[in-house]
Amino acid sequence: MNVTELRPGLWRWTARHPEWRPGDNWDADVGCVYYEAPACTVLIDPLVPQEDEGRFWQALDRDVKRRGQPVTVVLTASWHERSAIAISERYGAMVWAPALGGTQIERGAATTAELPFGVEQAPLEGSEAGEVALFFPEAGALVAGDIFTGSDAGLDVIASAAPGDAELLASLERIAALGADLVLPSHGEPVLSGGQAALLGALARFTSRGRR
Repeated sequence: MNVTELRPGLWRWTARHPEWRPGDNWDADVGCVYYEAPACTVLIDPLVPQEDEGRFWQALDRDVKRRGQPVTVVLTASWHERSAIAISERYGAMVWAPALGGTQIERGAATTAELPFGVEQAPLEGSEAGEVALFFPEAGALVAGDIFTGSDAGLDVIASAAPGDAELLASLERIAALGADLVLPSHGEPVLSGGQAALLGALARFTSRGRR
């Protein structure tokens, strides 16, 4: 487990995904986010690290007690359920997930239709419908699920996305226009400054795929 404080009340940690296998086209370690919203402690796409589970729960218990606020789990996509149910059961947390893309979380946790105050969604449309990016205006941070990946260039749009998808492209342009300074993807390294420039660069490379 690698834990980094990015802003006051904003942390990112990585954990090894139990379903990862050698040869997969994504890294074994995936990113998760802890955010202290004004009236809620928010966990984005959380995965409890199996290799350091005790220390993880101890630290999270301490922070939840310190804040005295309800806990909400927010997913960028329903397939990022990860440890959502375990956290929901431990803290009585509500779980929010995009409306599209499946309903498996509803069987094991109380769900909510409302995002916590201080967290905004930027839904993806077109071929990537069912996933959302999440924006924290106060922290200037954008959390991306699968659509953006950390790369040598900073960020790239996921390789499976279709450059000719006009609805998807319009969604990505709206996300870039949010003006994020930090971009925290689930896969790959985060962008810790100049996030909007990194997003625009990713869009430029994405659209250039369709012209090859």
